[in-house]
Order: sequence, then C-alpha cells, then structure tokens
Amino acid sequence: ADGYYQYQTDECVYSTSDYRDMVYLRSLSFNKDVFLQFNSTVGKYVGLTEFGVMNAERLNKDQAQLQALKAEGDTVCRHNAQLSDSAVRDKA
Repeated sequence: ADGYYQYQTDECVYSTSDYRDMVYLRSLSFNKDVFLQFNSTVGKYVGLTEFGVMNAERLNKDQAQLQALKAEGDTVCRHNAQLSDSAVRDKA
C-alpha cells in the first residue's frame, strides 16, 4: 500500500452549556501527521511543521477565507452543538 494519506478534520470543542468557550479547529494532515491547523480563537492558521508554517503564511493572507472560517465555527458548531446537546439532555 504505497502512496500518500492526506485528510482534513473539523472539530467543535466546548465545555460550557452556553457555548461561550467554543473553539472551531480545522486540522490538515499528511501521512497521519497534522501539519496545519485553523483555530477560531487565534483567528488564523498555525503551522505545526516547516511545511505547515509555509502554508499558514500563504493562507493567512486571505482575510475573506479567515472570516468565513470564523463564521463557520460560530454557525455550524453552535447550531450542531445545540441540536446534539438537546437530544442528549432529553435522554438523561
């Protein structure tokens, strides 16, 4: 099984019921190593490897994309968290 393995994960992380501390994370990985991550708290991409730093510098120049990712974290994460939390709380 030769080849490359590249993927992206999106996470919504929070611990309070009012979602005040919600953080949206978009991580990009290559061969199972995360090299680049968008963090909504930081508001930009952060490179975790030399390759990731190079890409973060390029991607952080696009303010429209950064604003869209921040908004996605708020709308998608909050919306889905409210749906799943209400389903879990109703069952408890």
